[in-house]
Amino acid sequence: MERLIKLSNLYFSLPTPNFKRYLFSQIDFQSKLIGILGQRGVGKTTLIRQIAQQYDLSSSKMLYITADNIKKSLSDIAIEFSAFGGELLIIDEIHKAPNFALELKTIYDFVEIKVIFSGSSALELENSKVDLSRRALFYELGSLSFREFLAIKFDIALEVFTLENILENHQDIALSITKQFKPLEYFSYYKTYGAYPFFTEGELGYNLRLNEIMNIILDSEVATIYNVDSDKINTIRKLLHLLCSSVPMELNIQNLAKSAGLSRNTLYSYLYYLKKANLIEIIGGNFKNKKLLNKPDKIYLDNINLYNILCSDHSSGSLRESFFVSQIKVNHDVKYSNIGDFKIDDRYIFEVGGKNKSFKQIKNIENSFVVADDMEVGFGNKIPLWLFGLSY
Repeated sequence: MERLIKLSNLYFSLPTPNFKRYLFSQIDFQSKLIGILGQRGVGKTTLIRQIAQQYDLSSSKMLYITADNIKKSLSDIAIEFSAFGGELLIIDEIHKAPNFALELKTIYDFVEIKVIFSGSSALELENSKVDLSRRALFYELGSLSFREFLAIKFDIALEVFTLENILENHQDIALSITKQFKPLEYFSYYKTYGAYPFFTEGELGYNLRLNEIMNIILDSEVATIYNVDSDKINTIRKLLHLLCSSVPMELNIQNLAKSAGLSRNTLYSYLYYLKKANLIEIIGGNFKNKKLLNKPDKIYLDNINLYNILCSDHSSGSLRESFFVSQIKVNHDVKYSNIGDFKIDDRYIFEVGGKNKSFKQIKNIENSFVVADDMEVGFGNKIPLWLFGLSY
């Protein structure tokens, strides 16, 4: 315990950024058991330190541990720390702890202590033998929005604009912002290195770090959680490269399976793993119990930066649509539309393209909009793509 306390004190002595991710305001601090899930590198460790500070406890009342750096069980640590007056236990990388669900249940039921834990987004919590859903509140932390990137990188504080506000007032919003800075210039930075907060550690090495993170997700998290052999992980890696270079509208599951050397059922399983790990986003398909009920309509990499490390022949259309989906999915339901590209919340139709994109495909369709890249200020129902990055 003495060793754990020393390491914990080091953790709490680290400088904590003032800027808080969008998820911070959604946390119920009264809950006894809080889980922060998300892809490696999105900022979970920093977020849980910010959450811990909200409890206004002395360092002696809080203990931070990483699940891959302990010799005792989680419940034994919680019991011992509570006996010494501990009130808050923070567990990082919970997926590396044996029987973590049972351990958390035991702590929740028998130890008078609050617990905040972080874990891989690939965790199979809903299928765990121990049901944590009645005990824990789970939150999913996504990659940085364009708005969050602007705040961290350039200290530009912009409010969150709801989808309805963007649709109704996009021209006024864009005009106001362009008086402060050139959004397209800043948006080009985001496309290159803006989806993960570790760009603050150095922009030149950003892609190397991102590639390392992706490899850890595949070789450690996906391999362990889904019991996938290393040679099959290489096949999954090949599948990611194929998805990176494919054009969403031309997605052919049979051809994709053939190119990856997989059966259709195995392909669906691997797509499920990648979606759970937040490496890809699937529009349509409907997963149930790890099985895909029907053919996906479109598949994208989870965020626009992943395209930079997975293939060199990605299409501009894929990048635009991937960004749009990554920003909108946080607060809205995204579906495929056979008129236009996407149907949002079963109400709005969006066609995504370049600045010269016309309304031809969605002409005379109610609540339809063109989302245009490389455009600072829109007009009518034509809205700049970058503006949707201010929605969370």
